[in-house]
Amino acid sequence: MPSPLRIAMVAPPYYDIPPSGYGGIEIVVADLTDALVARGHEVTLIGAGADGTAGKFRRTFAVPQSDRLGEPMPEVMHAAMAARLLDDLDVDIVHDHTLAGPLTAAGRHAPTVATMHGPLEGEPGEYYRQFGKDLALVGISESQRSLAPDLNWAGTVYNGLQVADYPFRETKEDWVLFLGRFAEDKGADLAITAAREAGRPLVLAGKMNEPAEEAYFDEVVRPLLGSGVTYVGEADATLKRELYAKASCLLFPIRWPEPFGMVMIEAMACGTPVVALAEGSVPEIVDHGRTGFVCGEPEELAAALDRVPELTAHDCRVHVEQRFDVATMAAGYEEIYRSVLC
Repeated sequence: MPSPLRIAMVAPPYYDIPPSGYGGIEIVVADLTDALVARGHEVTLIGAGADGTAGKFRRTFAVPQSDRLGEPMPEVMHAAMAARLLDDLDVDIVHDHTLAGPLTAAGRHAPTVATMHGPLEGEPGEYYRQFGKDLALVGISESQRSLAPDLNWAGTVYNGLQVADYPFRETKEDWVLFLGRFAEDKGADLAITAAREAGRPLVLAGKMNEPAEEAYFDEVVRPLLGSGVTYVGEADATLKRELYAKASCLLFPIRWPEPFGMVMIEAMACGTPVVALAEGSVPEIVDHGRTGFVCGEPEELAAALDRVPELTAHDCRVHVEQRFDVATMAAGYEEIYRSVLC
């Protein structure tokens, strides 16, 4: 049996681990840390704010820097503090989930694996090309990797979650859910249009604390509110699960090739199907005709909403258990760690 590994996990500095509300990367990091510890590995998590995982914890910022999201300095300061903490750790491998952290990888004895949580077109791809073989990259979907196939990929691992933490509900209410950041590429306005065309009530929930998000909401979304559309603000972990479980389906009308959409697997874990546009990883995550409907154009969304009763909550839950459970994610990363160490 392979010996346990000593792993340093570096999280972004913006939210607690796990987060109380918004924070898709932080949810993944928390669940992965716990799963790796359960598999017998020694994991030291480096992050900001409070820690609620089974791993050892080393703190950079005492308070998460969520109010400074988008500014460069918190990211750079976090990378510098994390590098200092890593100097004092004896680990086999470093798993970095931040943007600036890989800048310290070349001078480190232990190899560094970095998960690509964001897009890789343009400057982000050029950034990661500069590391060459000093950094082993992990994709979170085949769609993401296909947009930058020349990078130093070590493999693909889909994001996972603790399925048992998500309430399964067989019977659903009539309304449709949109949950995500209020940004144009997330398509909240498309969700409103589709729900109205289908004659279905819509609940909007999501993050809105960056200037661009506030501008999009005020200029595009707010004028569309009313007449069957309810905005409930940003949902914390408890409310989010309640919304997923009760909704008839999740609308995910993205306008960009999103590498992975956590909200899709969270909804399906609650037995709630997904109606989405065929961008990015969507066709890899949603089993068309079984756990949701993948549409080619926004004009197809309303008709897809009418077909939601054809789907079953059971199929949605089983799909996530089989493909996106945190144990599957942890096993995938363990395999990549060992391949990088060979």
